[in-house]
Amino acid sequence: MPADEADVPSVQQDAEFLYEYHQLHTEIDRKADAIFCLCSLDTRVAERAAQLFLDGYGDYLIFSGGSGKLTYGRFDKAEAEVFADIARRLGIPETKLIIEPHSTNTGENVRYTYTLLQEKQLSLRSFILVQKPYMERRTYATFKKQWPDPTTEIFVTSPKLAWKDYPNEDNPVDLVINIAVGDLIRIREYPGKSFQIPQDIPDRVWAAAQRLIKRGYDSHLP
Repeated sequence: MPADEADVPSVQQDAEFLYEYHQLHTEIDRKADAIFCLCSLDTRVAERAAQLFLDGYGDYLIFSGGSGKLTYGRFDKAEAEVFADIARRLGIPETKLIIEPHSTNTGENVRYTYTLLQEKQLSLRSFILVQKPYMERRTYATFKKQWPDPTTEIFVTSPKLAWKDYPNEDNPVDLVINIAVGDLIRIREYPGKSFQIPQDIPDRVWAAAQRLIKRGYDSHLP
């Protein structure tokens, strides 16, 4: 093998590099008005959000998500309803749950939830956003662009899982890599479409994504 090929990172190395970039590694050390969980195919996110509520980090627990591309046919009802069922089983009172079951993407999670809170006449000024680890950064950038009140304070977190521990039967490694690659492209392109605020992408992160695309991880590109 030529020396330059031997120096090329493996798929797993590049995937872990993207996985770490997508996380903001925010320490959750104070309470917010609400825990705002953006739903998806990974139900561990619901468990993380519910635990934060049970630990006293918010007065309400919001679940936002209808049926997206990755959950259509996987769940028998809206993502938000599936996640809320998990929260109920963990002991979250019904009076503390807020369910937005119609959104189909991150921007709609943000906008539809804002509208729902307005309808409920709830003035919430701070949120802990809970997402999959590899969607933390895009969630932050989307919220900062699309939430109407720029003074709202947000913190972003996710299930605390290292890359080697993240993929499982419901979140297979190839699917996760494809999504992580696609979301990096969205982070680069979406500010130009006014979907989110810009985020710095280091050259080595971009290079890792390009290598993964060349290796066939291109099924989630925008």
